[in-house]
Amino acid sequence: MAEALDYCAAAVRRADYDRYLAALFAPAAARERLFALYAFNQEVAKVRETVSEPMLGQIRLQWWREAIEGIYAGTPRRHAVVEALHAAVAAASPAREDFEALIDAREFDLAGRAPETLAALEAYGEATASRLLYIAAAMLGADSAATRAALRPLGIAWALTGLARAIPFHARARRQYIPADIAAAAGLTEAALFALKPVEPLRRAVAALAAAAERHLAAARAGAVEPAGRSLMLFAPLARAYLRRLAARRYEVMERPIEISPAAKILRLWWAARTGRA
Repeated sequence: MAEALDYCAAAVRRADYDRYLAALFAPAAARERLFALYAFNQEVAKVRETVSEPMLGQIRLQWWREAIEGIYAGTPRRHAVVEALHAAVAAASPAREDFEALIDAREFDLAGRAPETLAALEAYGEATASRLLYIAAAMLGADSAATRAALRPLGIAWALTGLARAIPFHARARRQYIPADIAAAAGLTEAALFALKPVEPLRRAVAALAAAAERHLAAARAGAVEPAGRSLMLFAPLARAYLRRLAARRYEVMERPIEISPAAKILRLWWAARTGRA
């Protein structure tokens, strides 16, 4: 088990550094649970990038559905992430349906098409990032309806911010998550996006995504999270910092990555945790 937990922590640190840092501000007793959860999320989130065709992705997602079934049945598969997640679930009893909904939502990644509307993209964000926060909150002992209500917009804001930053990555693979209604309003064509060059229509589309993320951050700030789950609200200052960087770049994402230095992230998280100003 120690090896499985070490594997999860290292995997999250390597591939999902923001969540790794945020987990360090959670109570020490719960950090290993969060690392196991975030390692699981990494596994299902990367399915599209690790398969050559959608059918193989469906098979991989089904493997994870069956793995979750085994975890709740007390018969975990021999896999480092599954074993660590089994221990986390046994300790905290998060809702199984949240895992299942998160896996189901990842089928959209395999479809290879843009969402039709911003509302559809927000629903995807809720089913992935918000659901992950719901499970994390349960693992921290904070699973009230009020906590979930506050984490819902936070997860959507985090998803929208991340998808805006990942536009070049997805465009290189000829994939996009910019909703059709936003693209049409901005005058952005698929050909222009996949050309991987800075264009004004793309900046307008990114600005629209950022504005939606800001609205959800404001809604999250107005919510009330139980004390046990407050470390999860640290995603708010990180998202806000990325959005400010986007605005400072005039919403240009193709020229260079929208990133923040590790030192700046740590300082921002430390200050937010110390002051309680998420």
